[in-house]
Amino acid sequence: FRKDGEEICALQDTSMQIQEGKFVSIIGPSGCGKSTLFNIIAGLIKPSQGQILLDGVDIVGKSGQVGYMLQKNLLLPWRTIIKNIILGLEIRGVSKKEAEQKALPMLQKYGLKGFENHFPDELSGGMRQRAALLRTLLYDRDVILLDEPFGALDAQTRLLMQSWLLQIWSDFRKTILFVTHDIDEAIYLSDEIYVLSPRPGRLKAIVQVDLPRPRNEDTFGQERFVKLKQQLLAMLKNDEPLAK
Repeated sequence: FRKDGEEICALQDTSMQIQEGKFVSIIGPSGCGKSTLFNIIAGLIKPSQGQILLDGVDIVGKSGQVGYMLQKNLLLPWRTIIKNIILGLEIRGVSKKEAEQKALPMLQKYGLKGFENHFPDELSGGMRQRAALLRTLLYDRDVILLDEPFGALDAQTRLLMQSWLLQIWSDFRKTILFVTHDIDEAIYLSDEIYVLSPRPGRLKAIVQVDLPRPRNEDTFGQERFVKLKQQLLAMLKNDEPLAK
C-alpha cells in the first residue's frame, strides 16, 4: 500500500495450503495483514506478488469465487430476513421464488424459524449474525471466509454461535478460513491454526489442533486445550519468526 508517498508492506512471506473441508483459523496481532489476506483471497484487492489458487486455478482479482462474511452483519435494514438471506442467490440470477424455496428450510433448521418476515432491527445480535452466515452459506461456494464474525457478541452468545457454526460446518463440509483475536475460539473451532507475526505479517507457525470432535463446553477444560492455548500465547508474545 502507498500512503502519503510512503510504501507500507502489510503482508509478506506467507504461503498457506488449505485442504478441502478443513476448518482453519488465522490469528495474529492487530494490523498483521489478516483482513488484507482475506481481501486478496476474495478478489477485492490484488497482491503485489504471488498467487491465490483455488483447485489449481489462479483467482487473483476474481471476485465471487468464495463466500465472505465480515464482522458486521451488513444486513439490509429494508429487507426481511429471508429477503436478506437470498440476496447472494439473486445476484447470481436465481429467481426470488426459487431462492426462497432454498432458504426457507435452512431458516427453519438453523434457529430462525418464525423470523422469516422480520426485519433485522427486530432480531438480537446473535440472530442477525446467524442470518448473515446463512446468507454467506447460501451463496454456495466451497470456500468461506469469516472475518471475526462473533467479535461483537457477548461471551454467552458467542459460545452458542461457535457451537452453532460447528454444526453448520459439520452438515455442509465447506472449507472455512476464520480470522479471530480469541485464542480459545480458534482452538475450539479449528483443525489448524495459522499464526501471523506483527506487520508486515509473515507466517510464523502452523499449529495442528489434535482435539477430538465433536466438541462442546467440556473441551475448554481439557489438558490438551490448555497446553495449546499456552503454546499459542507464547507465539503471539514472541515477535521473532518461529519454525513450523
